[in-house]
Amino acid sequence: MAQVKKGSKVRIVYTGKLKDGSVFESNVGKPPLELVAGKGKALKGFEQALLGMSLGQTKTVTLKPADAYGARDPALVWTVAAAELPAGCARETGTEVAFRRADGTEVEGRIVRIEADQVTVDGNHPLAGRNLTFEIKVVGLG
Repeated sequence: MAQVKKGSKVRIVYTGKLKDGSVFESNVGKPPLELVAGKGKALKGFEQALLGMSLGQTKTVTLKPADAYGARDPALVWTVAAAELPAGCARETGTEVAFRRADGTEVEGRIVRIEADQVTVDGNHPLAGRNLTFEIKVVGLG
């Protein structure tokens, strides 16, 4: 039976979960994800998990941060004066922002905390520093 190897075109159905079991992403009930294994278009650990799988096979794999979105980087968290936010920017948690501070520092991320006139912006990927569990099923191989 054919197996996924580097360069294989695969179609997969997957569900990604956090440690507490909550789903952060899934394409179940949607069109399968199509990719070429080993091309670097998906998370490193995700692509590694595909290698050796067969058509119809299901696998559950847990990725450490290094094989997913990396470790959280404290240097990517900024506390800025609310007045530095771009004009018209919604000042609420979860808002994506990108701007250049007066000192030239570029800030890009999402607002994670608002305290008085100070805003904390986190530029890390929301899933950085977390173990991620994926259930993967190969539904097409060719």
